[in-house]
Amino acid sequence: MQSLHLVLAALAAYLIGSLSFAVIVSRAMGLSDPRSYGSGNPGATNVLRSGNKSAAVLTLLFDALKGYVPVALASAYGAPWGLADEGSVAVIGLAAFLGHLWPVFFRFRGGKGVATAAGVLLAFNPWLGLGTLAAWLAVAFLSRYSSLAAIAAAVFAPFCQLLVWERGPLALALAAMGLLLIWRHAANIRKLLAGTESRLGHKAPPSGGAAPSPSSLKKAGARHRAHPKP
Repeated sequence: MQSLHLVLAALAAYLIGSLSFAVIVSRAMGLSDPRSYGSGNPGATNVLRSGNKSAAVLTLLFDALKGYVPVALASAYGAPWGLADEGSVAVIGLAAFLGHLWPVFFRFRGGKGVATAAGVLLAFNPWLGLGTLAAWLAVAFLSRYSSLAAIAAAVFAPFCQLLVWERGPLALALAAMGLLLIWRHAANIRKLLAGTESRLGHKAPPSGGAAPSPSSLKKAGARHRAHPKP
């Protein structure tokens, strides 16, 4: 029966993780789908490239919460169903993270999982979560590359867990999330090596190329009238 409870809890965590708040928030605020511009990634960093900071902050907050809430609920209230032990909590957190990467509600086109992993980590171990957040902020501030900061944090968290705390299911879950985070940033790694990666706050055009603005169309029409074909 305990295994059934764990399966149901992990499924619920996956479904919560499948809520792509980058898309939901963008639609609610009348913005373009974040999968249609910039990196095409439905995450807070790409939403920031739309120029709407409020949408990016809301995306970041809700993406982190959908990782934090399932783990926190299992830790606080899951004991009667055998869900508060370290192994069960690790499975539930990993399920929420996988939901963000491959969301069933959005044709399995998910984000890279940085904010959701941060939420899971804060629920696993608040001190480790804060330390990892500090590492992310330091790298992001110095480099202005969100992707590089995410990769650094993905490496920092499992190693810090092993060095300062202990081995076990949580360390395995952190290692799995870290490897998946690095894998999801493969394109960013190639861009970093090539020197073409976008920096934080960079406003990107649509992925298919920026459409001509009304003013540019007017100028083109004026040139055409001034120089008609013979």
